[in-house]
Amino acid sequence: MRSLISLAIAASLAAAAPAVVLAAAKTAPAKAAAPAKGAVAAWTVDKAASKLGFKSSFNGEAFEGSFKRWDATIAFDPKNLAASKVTVTVDTGSAVSGDDTRDESLPTDEWFNAAKFPRATYTTSAFKDLGGGKFMAEGVLAIKGVSKPATLNFTLAIQGDVARVNGTATVMRNAYGVGQGQFAAADTIPYSVTVPVALVARRAK
Repeated sequence: MRSLISLAIAASLAAAAPAVVLAAAKTAPAKAAAPAKGAVAAWTVDKAASKLGFKSSFNGEAFEGSFKRWDATIAFDPKNLAASKVTVTVDTGSAVSGDDTRDESLPTDEWFNAAKFPRATYTTSAFKDLGGGKFMAEGVLAIKGVSKPATLNFTLAIQGDVARVNGTATVMRNAYGVGQGQFAAADTIPYSVTVPVALVARRAK
């Protein structure tokens, strides 16, 4: 459309017919600027309504906890997964499980070593639409200076400007050196840790 208008204007100028130019300007509909290629919506985490947790067991007795301080940078569009990207940053010193003795040990060298490695991160590299509102995120999880591939399976529901995500990842703690000394083996605490994610995010204005 723009090229046709430009040709019409150029021809009119060449013919010194400004009336034709004015007519073209009046009849040609304005075209909205197209969004940038690959641009996706940004989302802001509603932290009060979201939770990043972990589940394991101690001597066969199940326990669960959560991280009190974490955030996520989210650019996501279910119709443009190739351009979508999420980075989650977790304060490793904020882990709590409801047991004072255990919670005091989590930031120590044996576990997260929060003094030396205060942040853990998960950065996506790809998303897959599994159908029925189910998705899979592939990415890299970095804990205590060790980076490994990690997968998060999740459901997504978007209503207006609010997105709700519920997902689960499985992390092998021994791959990251989480649990040393008497906890280096899996007889007391299993290597496999379940990480549930319940996230509410709002479309950035």
